[in-house]
Amino acid sequence: MKNVLILLMVVFGLNLTFAQTEIGGVTLPDVLEYGSQEIELNGAGVREKFWMDMYAGGLYLTNKSENALEILTKDEAMAIRLHIVSKMITSERMMEAVNEGFKNATDGNTAPIFTEIKKFISFFEDEINKGDVFDIVYLPSRGSVVYKNGKELGSIQGMEFKKALFGIWLSNRPADEDLKEGLLGKQ
Repeated sequence: MKNVLILLMVVFGLNLTFAQTEIGGVTLPDVLEYGSQEIELNGAGVREKFWMDMYAGGLYLTNKSENALEILTKDEAMAIRLHIVSKMITSERMMEAVNEGFKNATDGNTAPIFTEIKKFISFFEDEINKGDVFDIVYLPSRGSVVYKNGKELGSIQGMEFKKALFGIWLSNRPADEDLKEGLLGKQ
């Protein structure tokens, strides 16, 4: 009986080992579930600035893809999970970075989604600490939904906003080229 219990622990332990990915000192689950929607890790990477890790991120998709344009234009469930790994990230810095990211993702044409961007940036007004986890989830039925440490902060409708939002990491001018490659599963 004891041998059977040990065997079961080993089998289940191995199962759990394969159900996550470690990057940048954090562990990302290989599958996320939002409501009844299950999405799987497409790729992961680390956002660096001045040779320092700022956050580890994972891109979750319904169907794996290395094609950034295809991902940006698809109207299906997807998410980006950001694990803050640096004390250097403050609320103010995050809001500035997100604003710059929208400008880069839209080639400077933020006017059509200005209201949505303003609302999204407001989700980062509260203090940000090392260890915080942000989930930026797109669900066709709800739009872009933002969670901080598992608590829903709000949602924003619109496919154009979703394209610009995910474009922060996947556009032709991403926040970090190496991170983009990692999210696309190319590293």
